[in-house]
Amino acid sequence: MTVDHGGGRRALGAQEQAPRPAGGPVGEPVGGRRANGALEAEILALLHSAESALTPGDVAERLTTPLAHTTVSTTLSRLHSRGVLHRTPQGRGYAYTPATDESGLTARHMHQVMEGGNDRASVLTRFVDELSDADEDLLRRLLGSDE
Repeated sequence: MTVDHGGGRRALGAQEQAPRPAGGPVGEPVGGRRANGALEAEILALLHSAESALTPGDVAERLTTPLAHTTVSTTLSRLHSRGVLHRTPQGRGYAYTPATDESGLTARHMHQVMEGGNDRASVLTRFVDELSDADEDLLRRLLGSDE
């Protein structure tokens, strides 16, 4: 294979690889790195699908891309400190479970976004204005209003 390096083309040696183009499917590593939040999302999906609590080693074994045990442990610890995961002592470490189901996690995220805005009433008004008719009806039922 040959590669153009601006000053001409040259053949790649046996151990060399052509540079990766930037971008790619969402969540795929770019330049060796995952998209922001992709690792946390994959870990949460693993924990939600697991039948019992998982240790960092269990999680690392199930990830699609091999990662260092310390990377997985750090990510799990951060998710725990944010209240997204519960942990229980297991052996010399911890085993982790989701603090809530996926719907609860989404609702928690929505609350965090609302709290981060400067004008809560305006944000909520715009959110409701953009709901579908079906979602608006559901919200009315949930709030106990038949208007």
